[in-house]
Amino acid sequence: MFYSLTEMRGAAMSLTAAASGLVVFLLSVSVVQGQDVWGVTYSSTEICAVKGSTVEINCSYTYPSTVRGGVNTVEKTFWFTKQKGGEPVDLRTDSEYAGRVETLCGNNTCTLRIRNLRERDSAQYRFRIKTNQDAYAGDPVTLSVPDPGIQVKVSKTSSCYGDCIQADLECVRGCLPTSRRSYIWYKDGQKIAKDAKSFNDYFYPKESYACAVKGYENVPSPSVCVNGGVCNTVTYSERSICAFKGSSVDISCTYSSYEDHVKSKFWFRPERSHQDLSEDSQYRERVQVLSPRRESTLRISDLRDSDSAQYLFTFKTASSEWGRDLPGTTLTVTALQVQVIRAKVYTYSTEAELKCHSSCSPAGSLYYVWFKNGETIMTTGISSYEGLFHPRDNISCALKGHEDFPSPAVYAPKLPSVSVSPSAEIEEGSSVTLTCSSDANPAANYTWYKKSPNAHFSHVNEGPILVLSSINSSDSVQHYCTAENKLGKTSRDISIDVKYAPKLPSVSVSPSAEIEEGSSVTLTCSSDANPAANYTWYKEDEDSPKASGQIFTITDFRAEHSGNYSCEAQNKLGRSNSTLYLTVGTASWKLPAVVTIPVVLLAVISLSVFLWISRRKSASRDSSEPAERADNREEPLPDQPEEQGDLQYATVHFSNSRAEPLYSNMRADQPLRHTEQQEVPEYAAVKFKSAAPRPRGQDSAEDPAALYSTVNKSH
Repeated sequence: MFYSLTEMRGAAMSLTAAASGLVVFLLSVSVVQGQDVWGVTYSSTEICAVKGSTVEINCSYTYPSTVRGGVNTVEKTFWFTKQKGGEPVDLRTDSEYAGRVETLCGNNTCTLRIRNLRERDSAQYRFRIKTNQDAYAGDPVTLSVPDPGIQVKVSKTSSCYGDCIQADLECVRGCLPTSRRSYIWYKDGQKIAKDAKSFNDYFYPKESYACAVKGYENVPSPSVCVNGGVCNTVTYSERSICAFKGSSVDISCTYSSYEDHVKSKFWFRPERSHQDLSEDSQYRERVQVLSPRRESTLRISDLRDSDSAQYLFTFKTASSEWGRDLPGTTLTVTALQVQVIRAKVYTYSTEAELKCHSSCSPAGSLYYVWFKNGETIMTTGISSYEGLFHPRDNISCALKGHEDFPSPAVYAPKLPSVSVSPSAEIEEGSSVTLTCSSDANPAANYTWYKKSPNAHFSHVNEGPILVLSSINSSDSVQHYCTAENKLGKTSRDISIDVKYAPKLPSVSVSPSAEIEEGSSVTLTCSSDANPAANYTWYKEDEDSPKASGQIFTITDFRAEHSGNYSCEAQNKLGRSNSTLYLTVGTASWKLPAVVTIPVVLLAVISLSVFLWISRRKSASRDSSEPAERADNREEPLPDQPEEQGDLQYATVHFSNSRAEPLYSNMRADQPLRHTEQQEVPEYAAVKFKSAAPRPRGQDSAEDPAALYSTVNKSH
């Protein structure tokens, strides 16, 4: 039990209980800390603890990252109370604390645990940091261990009728809080219906009394006789004992009785029907009871985890029996563990300081045996070991004489395994869970990475599980999991195969220039799909497919082949299609591209001249018949509308590629129309001036013999 020594000064207190019945009252203080400074912060600077109990003193610390320009790294941390030759003495090497002290340190925190406290443990305790550059010690923590912590005080006694005594009994506390609490009273080891701090009653000399604070029944006061004489009592040597699995332990007590003759006595566990352990099938071959006069020792060998329990002693005389309600001795069976105090990981090895420890420290001087890959490498009287280890090394420890019960080994993570859920085919848009696991001690920390387009891995998640809630095709890349602990890391990658429907197909045609009639035309279709797509070609207004496969070839392209061609890409997840329009230019003759335009212009001019000459001859014939012409001068030509005159059209097709021939189709008296390619016509008007006199009524702005040339440019 603990409480702050400043209680009587009215300071605020806090109360916590440990498994062994420890009660701690903490006065928190702050030590100035900051980045790159020395500092130690204690959870309490003044602690009071009950004799025979266990205490923990906690602290956190900081230190500069550099000192005098050099990198500052921690080499050792420890607790001390005294110095030798000017140097602090590590409590773990002090013979007065042998087997009773251990330190639990990590992540810039450190806890000092002292069990089976004695009065001489009252002292000032300090925490020290030693680095490769310097050393620093924090301010002291004061620990007080009063004797006793709680007791029954008898006062105002007087005789009464017969053999009784009238007296006040009071439960006096040492390290318990002064706030209002309930109490438990025991008579001859059995609970009685009293819960006050004190009471006045009539007592018999042979009776013994003890008290405890409710909530802390594991640390009751010693039993006392009312008249100070001899009465029934049982006093346990230790209230709590810690022992290692596989080892042996002695649990002892002394007892007294106002009667000389004791009829029976034995040890038992309350939860096992108060049965004599020497007759219990689970203990019969492993227990031995040593019983010198007024003492008894229960020795249990080959300890098991199931032996962790409370053990009590009882005895009977001719007229009385020691009760079974007072708590006895609590035994905790623990296994050794290897703790990584510090470690520095290199490329092919790890330099580390390890400590062989348990949840509690057994009494007595101990020697530790260290193993590497099952082979003994060191036997030492201290619990720590420093060395250089490789990634596949397994390190464990044991107590000397109990090598058959070593600690679990510590080692760097083994090659991780990665699982994918669901394990069946993964479709785009579904949820996928990746799980990474590795055999490691200490347990590994996990990190997930994803391969980026530039072939680097980017961080995506911390922890063993990575959930891709709506997976897409871009996730079809490597994912990388690392498992890491203080002793090192290895890694494992996995590629996810995401299935998805075909994307919009890409369609191309060869040759890419204007298609000649009778030539061979090749259409190619491609689409991103997983699984790979199957391809089918269709022509507009035709029900049956034209071909299957990525490539469709028309070996002898004709005008009737012109039209829309559709490519469909399909897999079991879906389909997608794209359309291409094809047409052919049917030319009666063709010229090289370099002479096409001059020749076309020459043809236009020649045609214009020819028409002009014909017109002139017609006009000459008309002049030989003046009367007839005069009668008909206002009449239109018999075969043509008046507004068109001798209008002619020439269609010229131009290719976008200069290397391809151009086709010129010259058609007379054809109506102007759009082709199926939706070509945009460009018009060029060629005008000719006539030397002959114009007939009356003729528009002077334009010659009726004008020639129009339509130029169609292919897109």
